[in-house]
Amino acid sequence: MLEGNYYYGLGRRKSAIAQVRVFPGGGPFIVNGKPIEQFLPLAFDRYHALEPLRVLEEANVGISALVKGGGQRGQAGAIRLGLARALCEMDREFRPPLKRAGMLTRDARVKERKKPGLVGARKAKQFTKR
Repeated sequence: MLEGNYYYGLGRRKSAIAQVRVFPGGGPFIVNGKPIEQFLPLAFDRYHALEPLRVLEEANVGISALVKGGGQRGQAGAIRLGLARALCEMDREFRPPLKRAGMLTRDARVKERKKPGLVGARKAKQFTKR
């Protein structure tokens, strides 16, 4: 298991929250006690979560993440933001490329609430004039 000094980053996406710890010096990528391949079985979600490492071409880190809430896509987005923030804590030189790639901005889109008198957030029952 990963031990020692680490850099912390918190990521959120939809209703998912990821607490990411980056350990310098290499190691596995563990999410909720499982390897990332097992936790995020879809290649697209893994690609999305690991994007900050690809932008920096930095592979000499071990990563541990604790993720709660949301679905797989939201959790992958939360890991991505948390990882980017943790890498910025690790080295200030990483901030400009991550910022250019748009990885330090939280995606604020969340599900819109249901309104009274409507079927969903915006959908209404069919209107009959007569």
